Amino acid sequence: MTKVIEADRGFKVWWHLTRPHTLTASFVPVFLGTAIALAIEKQTIDFGLFFAMLIASMLIQAATNMFNEYYDYKLGLDNENSVGIGGTIVRHGVQPKTIMMIALSFYAIAMLLGIYICASTSWWLAAVGLVCMLIGFLYTGGPYPIAYSPFGEIVSGAVMGMGIVLIAFYIQTLTVTLDAVLLSVPSMILVGAIMLSNNIRDIVGDTEGGRKTLAILVGRDNAISVLSGFFIVSYLWVIALVAIDGITFWALIIFLSVPKPLRAIQIFRDKKEAKEVMPAMKFTAQTNTFFGFLLGIGLLIQYFFY
Repeated sequence: MTKVIEADRGFKVWWHLTRPHTLTASFVPVFLGTAIALAIEKQTIDFGLFFAMLIASMLIQAATNMFNEYYDYKLGLDNENSVGIGGTIVRHGVQPKTIMMIALSFYAIAMLLGIYICASTSWWLAAVGLVCMLIGFLYTGGPYPIAYSPFGEIVSGAVMGMGIVLIAFYIQTLTVTLDAVLLSVPSMILVGAIMLSNNIRDIVGDTEGGRKTLAILVGRDNAISVLSGFFIVSYLWVIALVAIDGITFWALIIFLSVPKPLRAIQIFRDKKEAKEVMPAMKFTAQTNTFFGFLLGIGLLIQYFFY
């Protein structure tokens, strides 16, 4: 019985290292890009490519989280009381080099999957994939970490939001259309929102650590207003696409997710301590998940039933 409990605890340590609440930021864009290919372009889906892209994206996201764990520890930014980290190093005594080796192993597996994807579609994607992986490393690694700058939101949104949607679309259609680009914009914004909510939570510690995030530059209250703007623009964007671009009205089922961003903003307004605003982080991530999933479902309803 003791061994079972220890094994379960060990699994939880490694599972938390991946920061599973962030993995939807890689899953949802793949689903959305594939749904756009099916619903808008009437493309037959290659499920081998879909699952290869899905697994590769999640591996890159998990590895990026591990790089974050490694470099934040090396820079002295994480300690046993830090909130929102995997805690594998500072709480469970795992060697930093072990974390780095796992992250690089995830990258290696993602590269093998990338080779399969490129061989089935276009080798130009190899350059795109390598750039995405490099950005994942440089997000917290290198001499000028992106995550510690005011550009964290736009870079994470462009790569993990819009970029993944368009790659998932491309591998099914071998093209990128204006509709695909327009439909990927909310994903870009909401992935950036996840990063911004993280920076709002960590604003005190990040300021002490010398970071220059967007939340620090504009101040906490203004950062919450910017986050609200991210949410509002995402929903208005889809309304505009339905009204102007002729996207199916079923896309408006995204409004079923509205309670999530409302709760996130309410908590950020009412609470300030890092532990107290953790639910707001969860609601922000869920906004991205439910919004993207519902948008994809709306497109699929149009395809299958109309």
